[in-house]
Amino acid sequence: MAGEIRRWDPFHEIYTLRRAIDRFLEEAFARPSLLLGGPSEWPAVDIYETKDEVVVKAAVPGIRPEDLEVTVSGNTVTLRGEFREEQEAREGSWLRQERRYGSFTRSFVLPVEVVPDKASAEYEHGVLTLRLPKAETVKARAIQVKVK
Repeated sequence: MAGEIRRWDPFHEIYTLRRAIDRFLEEAFARPSLLLGGPSEWPAVDIYETKDEVVVKAAVPGIRPEDLEVTVSGNTVTLRGEFREEQEAREGSWLRQERRYGSFTRSFVLPVEVVPDKASAEYEHGVLTLRLPKAETVKARAIQVKVK
């Protein structure tokens, strides 16, 4: 309403400022690269497990399969790769250049032991899919109860 008089509440101002600072700090700790300006966790991955295997899907669009390296040691998976800059003949200067170039390394500790010798890797449409069979010692087994 026009002409309405509202009482000033200094605590409301402080509460609003506190919420803004809390949001900023949550973002800074959840994604510190945004605050520090460094690269974020890359490549982005999805990791899930079935009863027999752990599956890792990594988004690596634009990278050639021969430029990817996957190693498994114990229950740690390491992805390494390199984006090579395209050498194209062009005239003029850049207006914007956001595609990344260079090498990357990212490691994950899996929650279970896997069998590296039986692992497989496929690359399709910019997504690397790793299938890592679980070690026999971590697979759940049904034990039949005998009646005497």
